[in-house]
Amino acid sequence: MTNAHLPKLRRPVRRCRGLIRLWVLALVLSLSGAALLLLHQGYQHSEKTLDQMLGGVDRRLACHPVLASVAQPVMNWIRGALDAPAAQARSCLPMAVPAPPPRRTHGETAPPEPAAPGARVWRVSPTGPLRRIADAAKVAGDGDVVEIEAGDYRQDVTVWPQRRLTIRGVNGAARLHADGRVAEGKAIWVIRNGVFDISNIDFIGATAEDQNGAGIRFEGGQLRLRGCLFWGNQMGLLTGGRETMADATLTIEASEFAYSRVPGRWGHNLYVGSIAALTVRGSYFHHAGVGHLIKSRARHNTIAYNRLTDEPGGRASYELEFPNGGEAVVVGNLIQQQAGTENGTMVSMGAEGYTWPGSALYLASNTIVNDDPDGGVFLAVAAGADRVLSTNNLYVGPGTLRSKARLERRGDKQVDATALTQPSRFDYSLHRPGDDLAYSPVADADLAGRLTPRQEYVHPRATSPLVNPPSWVGALQRTAR
Repeated sequence: MTNAHLPKLRRPVRRCRGLIRLWVLALVLSLSGAALLLLHQGYQHSEKTLDQMLGGVDRRLACHPVLASVAQPVMNWIRGALDAPAAQARSCLPMAVPAPPPRRTHGETAPPEPAAPGARVWRVSPTGPLRRIADAAKVAGDGDVVEIEAGDYRQDVTVWPQRRLTIRGVNGAARLHADGRVAEGKAIWVIRNGVFDISNIDFIGATAEDQNGAGIRFEGGQLRLRGCLFWGNQMGLLTGGRETMADATLTIEASEFAYSRVPGRWGHNLYVGSIAALTVRGSYFHHAGVGHLIKSRARHNTIAYNRLTDEPGGRASYELEFPNGGEAVVVGNLIQQQAGTENGTMVSMGAEGYTWPGSALYLASNTIVNDDPDGGVFLAVAAGADRVLSTNNLYVGPGTLRSKARLERRGDKQVDATALTQPSRFDYSLHRPGDDLAYSPVADADLAGRLTPRQEYVHPRATSPLVNPPSWVGALQRTAR
């Protein structure tokens, strides 16, 4: 073949390449149209958000590299057209963390409890004799009391080695600013293998190289928190796991957790590992960055009379998650999901597989509000739970309950936001309720004592006892009549 014949051969090749390009373009446009049609149909027949639907497609494509190479440009185009970036891209978006609220003064903090007989009291204050909290951690003995004078303490981080200790802010809250330092590369305070009672302490701005910088790292024993604030940490409070924590217990009362954030990944306000028991009462969790307001792997969980609201500006995924099951009693809580949530599911159990025997979820007398107009899932339970009971809950807004385990429902009601007094201001009391929203007594005698509300949440970070038996479904008995 001579060079004179080459131009004649190149012309058909060019035409074939052109046809292939047109075919690929037609395929891409067809896939784009089909994808948009499927998304539209999904909106009509599913409670999933747009981000969840696109995320599901991304996860499936990851298992098929060849298909992904063709479909990913289509997905990128759809995300750009709908202004719906992928989860990893969203996690890198900035989240505004405002300054913490003013430090609480005398009269705004939890009252001190009497010290045990014979306990020595150590005082930390800017004027001495102990000026640094870390110095008190070195000298305090088992059973002593450490009192920290109200004020701001910077880079004063420590590990507490005692077997029994009471630590409390006095004359107001003691505010601890990490300012770039954490003990053992973990947290402002590390609590390990003791019985600790901590009150009136603020933990602000902890960061660590492993991105798990916490206000407190709890690594065994018994820990009770009262009147504490966790603000702007990578993780609010983080515990250890099953290997060292099988008998550990954590109790949180009248405390606030907010604005946990790690750029590029999740920040949980409260992350509890595989401990024996978690109790949270009368506390306020809000504004998490991509992570959850509460995530607990504990064997026994009591979540009662709290406010778990992500609110505008928040970026939380689940509001409440029990990824490994266990027993969870969730009573009298205000739970809210904001528009544009990272995950349309609000309460979840078993998503990472059940590791505890006898896993059960009891959801009773909660007010659960979905502010996302695209819909959502109030409750999602994976197969494997022994019992799932939802009773006397008030579900507000668009959404559904999804349980692959048998779901028992008794006395639940679902309404729109007009049934509430001022939902835009988080006043979720009922507005002129009628008999259709009346409370139904818990029929199971073995559960009635645990699932009948005795208190209700009062903002901020408090509870009030109910004088009379409950009259209405949901978390609040006070009404606007």
